[in-house]
Amino acid sequence: MIERNLKFEKHFQITSPDVPLIDHLKLSCPQLSKQKLKNALQSGAVWLGRNKSINRIRRAKKVLHVGDEIHVYYDENILLAKCSDAELVADEALYSLWNKPQGMFSQGTKWGDHCSIARWVEQNGFPQRPSFQVHRLDRATSGLVLVAHSKKVASQLTGMFENRKVEKRYYARVNGKFEARDIPLKIETKIDGKKSVSVVLSAQYDVDDDQSLLLVEIKTGRKHQIRRHLSELGFPIVGDRLYGNLSVDSSKSELPDLQLTACYLAFICPVTGEHKEYKL
Repeated sequence: MIERNLKFEKHFQITSPDVPLIDHLKLSCPQLSKQKLKNALQSGAVWLGRNKSINRIRRAKKVLHVGDEIHVYYDENILLAKCSDAELVADEALYSLWNKPQGMFSQGTKWGDHCSIARWVEQNGFPQRPSFQVHRLDRATSGLVLVAHSKKVASQLTGMFENRKVEKRYYARVNGKFEARDIPLKIETKIDGKKSVSVVLSAQYDVDDDQSLLLVEIKTGRKHQIRRHLSELGFPIVGDRLYGNLSVDSSKSELPDLQLTACYLAFICPVTGEHKEYKL
């Protein structure tokens, strides 16, 4: 017998005061055990609407107000998902840098956030500190990610990314020989009608694998920018299921993961004013 994934949404308003959240959830979602409901809370699948704001709620014993709205987004597949551990690169107290593994999200969805970098750090890295997302890295991409530990610093760092005050470089492995050049190769093909600039700084060819390792700096931050730019040049990234040549990749013993890693970040620290540089 094939087990079906349990997925549903439930929305209800609190009408009884002085009753813990977990009891309200059990009455409204009788198909779930209290343990599964507690896991959904910790995994970010339950939301509280109050005074025109909606936020995740995690405390099972929290007592709610009459008129509060509860939103449950339950997807068993998402809640059972696991991700590899992130690795601490640098702890700067009010922010930290992590090597995000492939498969870990930069941010959660309404269905949960337990596999996002900020929530993972909050639970496993620095449980004594709050954690806030600063910028995004595709789920399939590994590498350097900033996590802030105060709302003020999160806002400052996010603004630096938005205003292009952060230097970002990536390693990208492609099939074939990408000819090295004396000067960097600038790629300026627009993406979705918007200015997009990527610069290939260097290329190292491995004759045994017939692959080239590129160091790419991005001046803008469009969705899938490096992946799309390199694909348009005829050098899609190895393992790229969206823009790649899967017929070439699948000739290997098994289809590889996306070979794209955020390897370098540099910026002026918003706390100390010092120039900071981080590498993998």
